[in-house]
Amino acid sequence: MFAALLISGRDWLWPACIFLALAVGVLAWSYRRARANAWWRGLCLSLKLLGLLLLAACLLEPLWSSQRARPGANLLVLLADNSQSMQVRDPGAAQTRGEFLRGLLTGEAARWVGPLEETFQLRRYYFDARLQAARDFSELTFGGRASGIGAALRDMADRYRGQPLAGILLFTDGNATDLAAGKLQTAGLPPVYPVVIGRADAIRDIALQQVHVDQTAFEDAPVNVRADVVANGYAGRGIVAQLFDTAGRKLQEQSQRAPRGGQPLVFRFQLKPDRPGLSFYRLRVSAADELDQFEQPQKSAEATLINNSRLVAVDRGRGPHRILYVAGRPTWEFKFLNRALEGDDQVQLVALLRIANREPKFVFRGRPGESSNPLFRGFGNQSPEEVERYDQPVLERLQTRDASELAGGFPKTAEELYAYQAVVLDHLDAGFFTADQMTLVQKFVSERGGGFLMLGGAESFREGDYDRTPIGDLLPVYLDHVPSVSVSTNLRFALTREGWLQPWARLRQTEAEERQRLEQMPAFMVLNHVRDVKPGASTIATVRDERGHDYPALVVQRFGNGRVGALMLGDLWRWGFHDEAMHRDLAKAWRQLFRWLVTDVPSRADLQAERNSEDPNQAVSLEVRVRDKKFQPLDNASVALTVEAVPDRSGSTNAVPGGAVGASTNAVRLIAEPSSSEPGLYQASYIPRETGGYVAQAIVTDADGAEVGRAQAGWTADPAAEEFRSLTPNRAFLERIARQTGGRLVEADGLEAFAASLPNRRAPITESWSVPLWHQPGVFLLALGCFIAEWGLRRAKGLA
Repeated sequence: MFAALLISGRDWLWPACIFLALAVGVLAWSYRRARANAWWRGLCLSLKLLGLLLLAACLLEPLWSSQRARPGANLLVLLADNSQSMQVRDPGAAQTRGEFLRGLLTGEAARWVGPLEETFQLRRYYFDARLQAARDFSELTFGGRASGIGAALRDMADRYRGQPLAGILLFTDGNATDLAAGKLQTAGLPPVYPVVIGRADAIRDIALQQVHVDQTAFEDAPVNVRADVVANGYAGRGIVAQLFDTAGRKLQEQSQRAPRGGQPLVFRFQLKPDRPGLSFYRLRVSAADELDQFEQPQKSAEATLINNSRLVAVDRGRGPHRILYVAGRPTWEFKFLNRALEGDDQVQLVALLRIANREPKFVFRGRPGESSNPLFRGFGNQSPEEVERYDQPVLERLQTRDASELAGGFPKTAEELYAYQAVVLDHLDAGFFTADQMTLVQKFVSERGGGFLMLGGAESFREGDYDRTPIGDLLPVYLDHVPSVSVSTNLRFALTREGWLQPWARLRQTEAEERQRLEQMPAFMVLNHVRDVKPGASTIATVRDERGHDYPALVVQRFGNGRVGALMLGDLWRWGFHDEAMHRDLAKAWRQLFRWLVTDVPSRADLQAERNSEDPNQAVSLEVRVRDKKFQPLDNASVALTVEAVPDRSGSTNAVPGGAVGASTNAVRLIAEPSSSEPGLYQASYIPRETGGYVAQAIVTDADGAEVGRAQAGWTADPAAEEFRSLTPNRAFLERIARQTGGRLVEADGLEAFAASLPNRRAPITESWSVPLWHQPGVFLLALGCFIAEWGLRRAKGLA
């Protein structure tokens, strides 16, 4: 609070000044005659003047005035952490953090509460996953599965908005589970005074700090799991990380030595799920010589085992993804490509092959009166309708869904084309398409979000007259003004720097093996030359001729919502003719390229499960985006959701009161409501009640009741693991809260002094108080002390 010194006896100002002036003159004259050095004379003179100055000041009646919180007018909140992390026992401590906190709030150590009750109206609350009012803190059980510090403070600000809340006394270790980025919106908060519970000493414990899952199109190991592990108190000892499936089978195991200084260990697992769709895995870490502690937790040497394991969700998607392959002639490329994808349950190839080119009608008139294509001569009588189609190219359909699919050739409407996830063109000139069809292909990529790939050949790229066409515009290479280059018959394939960074472009797990494979690849002879690569496109691979010139061989880019690839090599099939091993490599390369092509291609119904990082209950927002046959947002749809828990028998130690992992078998049914901010978006919320994995399925129907599509998503809920991710009190976070709200950090052993000073701090409702200094005994004692000291020095030094 601001304090000031006021003068109430202004009428005595001039008499006091005259008195001091006379006193100074008399003292100066008397000390000038004293026999002593100047230093001692100056000291005695100063003591005498100070005493006289104090007496003169009393004539002015000085008042010490300040502000303080008005007793009984302001509110003060005592907010205590009731989460499981309070069960941790610090090294050398006789009590757990929770027992220490309970004694601080209710025991003999709570003497600091009395002075606060004399000035403030105290309100008591405790929090874990939610905020609750307390009577006297006897309700604390320290069994909450989350520390919702952010939610509790925001709730306090909302509850007491507009009321005289002087501050919040926050008792916690600072390890919040509802602030993923560690940032708290402090607007509207009163001063917060955090009281740190727990010591900063390192606790013997192994904790999974973070687990990241990345998915790629790399066939051998499409899923990468990275685990960041911190091992305190285990320096130099072996740490083991194990990966289990939900049936409890151990899939992989890795071990490392724990470094000194608490530096994190990084474990990386690569795995290939044995089935498409959702899979769940449990990652578990432990000391190499303490693996049996999960069967006998009571014998564990760690502070807790709750933070030793995490459940991980992996979604490989559900196929098949349908790809439309259109070729101007039967090719070796199609043969190898079709064989490569035959056993792939994620990709289905639908082929449209041109057997014969379109012929002008006048060529048909080979005989008098004949108007049909001579190719079909001898097939009986043809109707006039059949005769008209003979001036169209002869097409062969392979692996179609039914007799009507592609019956009219290449799709002419969005409804037909958008049923596929990707389109591949091979040895096909631009004259095969109408202008509307080429525009439709461009919209298929940019608006529908599909994939597009053009393969090299005699009628592709510039040779296919795609320059200045909608299809040419979406390619990642320029087709105009292509320089004339002498044909080379010895082209060596190589990955670029960007290609090395793309898992789908590599076929081996190590760099040395991949370089050896590239060196053994056969030379190619057919290349479609282009002028240059467009800005923003990525060159994945190049070929080098005998003169050492490099040319782009595989280039990719994003185009609108989709992705586009251009493979300029026209004889990739030579790779598969070399030997059996290279035949398998070619098949694998085709599968990885096509899986990359259909990655992230939207469906008519897509479901995403987004966890609210600021919700301590780990609430999940289920968002369903629905599209019509033209892939425009679909309104007036009905979205039914079913949420089920996944059984987990992998040996989790993260069970919390209220249910075992995966024990629930009852499906929860929800109805998603349309969003007011985005067309075609339907939303619902789900709060998991148990630790484990969850699967949500959405069934979408249109206004007529016809099914639009189905979608699935999965996630994991593990509040206890988040709660124990770090056992060290987060002092930096609490100091930041105090600084941003105008409070300060309070030590537990300094609560009494803080409670005594709090009434003099900033408060919404204050009152003025003043103390007359001339009524204070200390002022007269100080003046008397000055006179006595001056008299003593004069006698001692012979100044009298």
